[in-house]
Amino acid sequence: MEENQPISDTNKYSVPALEKGLDILEVLADKSQPVSLTELARHMARTPSELFRLLAVLEARGYVNKNASNGAYTLSLKLYSLAHQHLPEHHLLDAATAPMERFASETHESCHISVLRFGKMYVLKEALTPGQIRLSIATGGQLPLLGTSSGRLLLAYQPPAVRMAFLEAEPEYRSWSKAQKQAFLSKLEEIRTNGLSASENENHIGVRDAAVPVGMGELGLIAALASTWLIAVSNPAHVDLIVQKLQTCARSIAMAMGLQAG
Repeated sequence: MEENQPISDTNKYSVPALEKGLDILEVLADKSQPVSLTELARHMARTPSELFRLLAVLEARGYVNKNASNGAYTLSLKLYSLAHQHLPEHHLLDAATAPMERFASETHESCHISVLRFGKMYVLKEALTPGQIRLSIATGGQLPLLGTSSGRLLLAYQPPAVRMAFLEAEPEYRSWSKAQKQAFLSKLEEIRTNGLSASENENHIGVRDAAVPVGMGELGLIAALASTWLIAVSNPAHVDLIVQKLQTCARSIAMAMGLQAG
């Protein structure tokens, strides 16, 4: 920039290459489907040659993915990961301790809280039931996104572009038919509408689990609070109590964190 060039209030320091790179990321973030170089150029009112080298750099740095078969581009999970490296996990754990222990005491079932990190789901904390028979989910363990109630709940509350990036990174999802993918996406919408993700006999016969969101509000979903328990023949209504207590526990955690509960 020339020293005598006037500087506007809205664009004090103009860096055209950087601005074009950011425009690329914003366009890809807004799209749920892969975008070709030609489509991207048309959308940005640029020429393909203007964007080609920028896309090559963004791909090399891991910010975008390029489909090997058709050359179309999608946003990677790197921006999401960078934005979530410093979430207040310690604050979350402190806020969750008392409510989770209260849940375990009142329901005689264990519970655990999980978050998404770098495309994977991790269990941050568990509260064990005081009862003699218990199901335990190891703290620090990594659980599958598609095959658990917590994973599906966490996916359901992601922005559409981020959700699709997570899904396209899952080999199982990529192997599904179009009908299977559509059914799964419909299930995620149902989970988001109901604020509840539940399953029975999914991974083990005689086991049921349910998950609810923690931290709904302007900051979005912080975590999934879940309980996994053995199905009791003598008390089929037990599931209603667990879901109710999970929702109460989630609200208590959100309030302790200063977040608006959903």
